[in-house]
Amino acid sequence: MTALLRQAAQSIDLEPLRTFKSAGGRLIGYTCTFLPVEVFHAAGLVPVRLRGIGAESLNIADAYYGPFVCTFPKALLQQVGTRHYAFLDGAVITGGCDGMRRLNECWRKLGADIPGVLPPWFHYFDVPHKPDGVALAWYQDQVRKLIDAVQNAFEVRIDEEALGRAIRQQNRVRQKLWELAELRCRQPAPVSGSEAFEALIARNVLPPDHYLEELDRLLATVQNRAVPASDRRRRLFVTGSICDDLALVQQIEAAGAVVVGESVCYGLRNTSALVDESGDPLAALSAHYLSGSVCPRMFGYYAERRGVIVERIRQTGAQGVILQNIRFCDLHGSENGLLERDLEKLGVPTLRIEKEYGALTETGRLRMRIEAFLEQIG
Repeated sequence: MTALLRQAAQSIDLEPLRTFKSAGGRLIGYTCTFLPVEVFHAAGLVPVRLRGIGAESLNIADAYYGPFVCTFPKALLQQVGTRHYAFLDGAVITGGCDGMRRLNECWRKLGADIPGVLPPWFHYFDVPHKPDGVALAWYQDQVRKLIDAVQNAFEVRIDEEALGRAIRQQNRVRQKLWELAELRCRQPAPVSGSEAFEALIARNVLPPDHYLEELDRLLATVQNRAVPASDRRRRLFVTGSICDDLALVQQIEAAGAVVVGESVCYGLRNTSALVDESGDPLAALSAHYLSGSVCPRMFGYYAERRGVIVERIRQTGAQGVILQNIRFCDLHGSENGLLERDLEKLGVPTLRIEKEYGALTETGRLRMRIEAFLEQIG
């Protein structure tokens, strides 16, 4: 594993970002995989996905959110209030769910109460709950408005040529991530789930040139790594709520398993296909980012999401599935109940867990449940 990928998976204080910023570059925070990051890359900006890592208290966020709210947006707001994101030149909030939609309002109110925590540019990017017809036209209009807003705020020009270059670059990232995913399908796997998940998380915070270099180093390291044929660790697949919690994967593997795949917001869920590099880049980006219906916020596509997960379980040779959701995450909490029922019908052992976000998780209880699950499938 490369040191930079590991650091990027656990911190937002990164040397490449500091160097970029000190040279006059602008950093833009964003919250959702439904946002086309190519827009920012085409403008010469670096998008940094917002994370709540390091939030061990919610004393600020609890004043703005109610008690029955998923702790992910609350952890984000906590980090905003403690100035962890003071380096941002802008931020884009996307209404992935009601809790994330309210982050837009809460952050603005927090900015009025605590000077300096609201970035100079603050934008709301709306996403429909269907992927086609009127919804696709609506989404494409939102992307067009985002481009206009970025151009006006930062005095840059985003043309079709720049968008095309950004699309090709991100497609290279997607292709390499699938190379890594294919290595995880080997039995035994030459790469641990922790190593792979570090790489997946780092994608969301590193400048793309740096990221591609580090990803190449990782692939070169693990492609020919010797793994004892006697490695018989149980192969697990993880799905559910947004998860950038490296400690969860580490805890699973410390119990004696190997995580061979995941379908979470920081995983491969949004890289299942390449963006079309021919024709209108705006239309291609809109079709790619909206059409997957990979999140339960998208109405009426449960069967398709289940089909993708079942196929990934088959590809990875997973012997069990951990269905995790953050407490009060209604979307994934409800869908995990359906997945538990349907996977058990297919003979796939499942462990359904509800936890808090990140450092707020009670790890002792979780460790016991994971160990018991491994005994069950053993």
